[in-house]
Amino acid sequence: MIVVGIDPGTQTTGFGVLQVDGSRLRPLDVGVFLTQSADPMPKRLLSIYTDINTLLDKYKPDTVATERLFFERNVTNALTVGRAIGVVMLALAQRDIPWAEYTPMQVKLAVAGTGAADKQGVQYMVTRLLGLKETPRPDDAADALAVAICHAHSYKLSGIGVSTPEARAPRNRVRR
Repeated sequence: MIVVGIDPGTQTTGFGVLQVDGSRLRPLDVGVFLTQSADPMPKRLLSIYTDINTLLDKYKPDTVATERLFFERNVTNALTVGRAIGVVMLALAQRDIPWAEYTPMQVKLAVAGTGAADKQGVQYMVTRLLGLKETPRPDDAADALAVAICHAHSYKLSGIGVSTPEARAPRNRVRR
């Protein structure tokens, strides 16, 4: 199964691609897509959309996950990141690729074993879990791999198979 994790942003969008074979996670690709901050927002979103489509065409993932946008004190930043997430979701919907999102705490718990882990702790565990020689840079790339690891673990724990799109679709649970 191919799992892609995406850390969306309108200036830097991180991505991590994993091959999942049972309990084995093998990194296939990791990096970032950059946009020009001087470009108008529509042009930046088009750039993200084009880059995401290229990634999806290359790896043909079974599923993709992003980190859930938490309430931000900076509303402008939240709206901007929300635009990038929307572009990613559009590309996935066009290909009927299942999508899931995880809170930062869920990602930290899945990767580092505690929802209170700091960024360095999560990056250290990403590097260890994937057998990498060094931590991916910039942080957005490592964050995207952490989301992919979280999603891969979630799939295994939920027992979701990959035989049909319906079976691959993550089960969203609402906590109250």
